[in-house]
Amino acid sequence: MPEHLDIVVVGAGISGISAAWHLQRHCPSKSYAILERRADLGGTWDLFRYPGIRSDSDMFTFAFRFNPWTADTTIADGATIKDYLRETVSEHGIDERIRYGHRLVAADWSDADARWRLTIERNGATTELSCGFLIACSGYYDYDEAYTPEFPGAEDFAGPIIHPQHWPEDLDYVGKKIAVIGSGATAVTLVPALVESGAGHVTMVQRSPGYIGLLRSVDPVARRLNRLLPARAAAAANRWGYIVGQVGVYQVSRRFPNFMRKALMAMARRRLPEGFDVAKHFGPSYQPWDQRLCLAPDGDFFAAISAGAADVVTDEIEAFTRSGIRLRSGDELPAEMIVTATGLNLRLFGGAEIRRNGVPISPRDTVAYQGMMLSGVPNMAFTVGYSNASWTLKADLVSESVCRVLNYMDAQGFDTVVPREPGAHVQDRPLVKQVSGYVQRALGHLPRAGSHRPWRLYDNYLLDSALIRRAKVEDDHLLFTGRLSKSTD
Repeated sequence: MPEHLDIVVVGAGISGISAAWHLQRHCPSKSYAILERRADLGGTWDLFRYPGIRSDSDMFTFAFRFNPWTADTTIADGATIKDYLRETVSEHGIDERIRYGHRLVAADWSDADARWRLTIERNGATTELSCGFLIACSGYYDYDEAYTPEFPGAEDFAGPIIHPQHWPEDLDYVGKKIAVIGSGATAVTLVPALVESGAGHVTMVQRSPGYIGLLRSVDPVARRLNRLLPARAAAAANRWGYIVGQVGVYQVSRRFPNFMRKALMAMARRRLPEGFDVAKHFGPSYQPWDQRLCLAPDGDFFAAISAGAADVVTDEIEAFTRSGIRLRSGDELPAEMIVTATGLNLRLFGGAEIRRNGVPISPRDTVAYQGMMLSGVPNMAFTVGYSNASWTLKADLVSESVCRVLNYMDAQGFDTVVPREPGAHVQDRPLVKQVSGYVQRALGHLPRAGSHRPWRLYDNYLLDSALIRRAKVEDDHLLFTGRLSKSTD
């Protein structure tokens, strides 16, 4: 018979590590394993290897609450983040629970047995595993295929065309003219990094502009607190300072969008050469935080432009040519290498098929309970982090909540929990509120949120933490059934 575990966590990235720590802390009697499809931990931080990859939010909130960030640095590069994750799993013994090279292909819930039957691919072969509770921590994008629009003439371009998701290790771009297509966080990160590592000139080509904010790479207040207070106290103060700051900036942006728009554009104007067309290149048609706000540590993006090593072109691409890009305006942009920082393809649960009693479940037909469980899907939780704050904040909340549910089930003798369908008064809302292209392309495949609690998403850590932590586990929206007298062989 297949091996049986109490809990299976899918994914050894930030969300999976958070789930593991909380299980060990709050549900120590539970057996569990982490299935990780890759050969190493880290998820995003193991996959992406492009120059300059870094956090796009502060490390004080990006780090786990149980393993706080104690350095002065506000931003960390990908290698540092991965080292932090590796140290975390080693310190807490989580590394012993990770099974690398295990890809979840399908998960089928059996009402009769009150367990999940998992189909797993390993080294080209298929194996099976069963568990009582499944926690999907595999993120929301496709690790195998990035999103690249069809560009006419791409086959004619003489140089390499690279997507940041699949950056070659031996790529030589020193002294070359590089065009970076896109205006999101990856493009904003790549432009100054390519300049710093020897590119001849870098041009960011964007169809429409985005907002770029500024964040100091070293926070003088955090540095002072680290000198004056004990390490744990300083870390807590820094973390809460940034939590409140994130919520505050977002709320001001949503309530007073014109004020925030003017502030962001004024900040850019102060750091760019005189006469630079800030309105054209950094004045989007949407409001701040309709899409995630990009960050430029210490203004590095603007510094690269001011130094003449980079520039921005806001225009539509008509076609690639042998020697570059032809724009809709008729201008030709010379390039020896093109980087398509054009976004991601969303893919929930790592592409695994979710079934109940052999019947496939379409995520679109479900509604997310507290943003972590799906209506009609028993004994399963998932993590999708905040889009307007650090991912880890939501991951830790979800992990904590799952443990409360598990302990309640044990105390009451239940073996199954499933969110009921919301009432007719609950109107559909998007699970992810951003208007980014990769989100809009996938809305028809994502679970829905709702207009009322507990289906409503607030995108506010302070409010979420208060509501979720104070809420009773048993409510009218969760159906608990079964008794643990059933065989677990």
